[in-house]
Amino acid sequence: MRPPVAMTIAGSDPSGGAGIQADLKTFSALGAYGCACMTSLTSQNTVGVRGVHNVPEDFVVSQIEAVIDDVPVDSTKIGMLGTGEVVRSLAGLMSERRDSFGTVILDPVMVATSGDTLLSQDADAAIRAELLPLADLITPNLPESARLLGHPDRVADSLEDMRSQAAELLELGPRAVLLKGGHLRDGEAVDVLAISPRQSPGDGVPGAPAGEPTVIELTAPRVETRNTHGTGCTLSSAIAAFSARWAVHQADPGDRTIDDAALTAASRDGKNFLTRALVDGACWELSRLPEQGHGPVNHLAQILR
Repeated sequence: MRPPVAMTIAGSDPSGGAGIQADLKTFSALGAYGCACMTSLTSQNTVGVRGVHNVPEDFVVSQIEAVIDDVPVDSTKIGMLGTGEVVRSLAGLMSERRDSFGTVILDPVMVATSGDTLLSQDADAAIRAELLPLADLITPNLPESARLLGHPDRVADSLEDMRSQAAELLELGPRAVLLKGGHLRDGEAVDVLAISPRQSPGDGVPGAPAGEPTVIELTAPRVETRNTHGTGCTLSSAIAAFSARWAVHQADPGDRTIDDAALTAASRDGKNFLTRALVDGACWELSRLPEQGHGPVNHLAQILR
């Protein structure tokens, strides 16, 4: 008997709204046991990032090895990595021990909600070439999608553009893409989930045409609030938690490969969790400067209800 285990590999946020702090809160709220490996120490709050201190890549790897050598990890959320050296070292370890990471949710953290850069330029190519093909699901927002595709000035501004870019991102190697539409300001909050076709006919989502990706729109009411700090971290860690919960309830404990239907359900449940967290934190004035920055969501909304 053991709880679902989710591991986060990410940077810190001392103000508690994003990064590893947000991940661990989300894991706990959703009933997963959380492990955490630090890639960067940041000095930041709801207004902006004051400084970043990156952890050396060999010590990042040492932390991860310490976890996977001992704890059975059902899912892994990867967030802020900081440098190309960390990206390449992580990709090398994952290539050797992919099964030890469970379902991998990659949130390609490049820019904070405040607009501050959190990823060095040399890491972009390493993420595209080495890390994306190892992920079960990537969760970029619209500016991150454009940057991953190599045209940062061509940010999607319509649902049609989102569907097209999600398909382009699949060509970079991840099994699935959840392209977040929060930067679109009109109508409901719509994310586009695109899943690559599986090699076995009939495997995954029923009705998926052979050779074509399955594309699903996940919709939720748009929450009007400035308190959006850490929303990307919260969504990806929620999906990781739901994926971990799915894995431990499988009849065959030796096969924890998440199927397409379960990955779709985890993505939908993760989005619903984030919406509740946004609603419950919408009126918070946690910051002394609520009109200058972006406050956090309420990660404990599900616990308190």
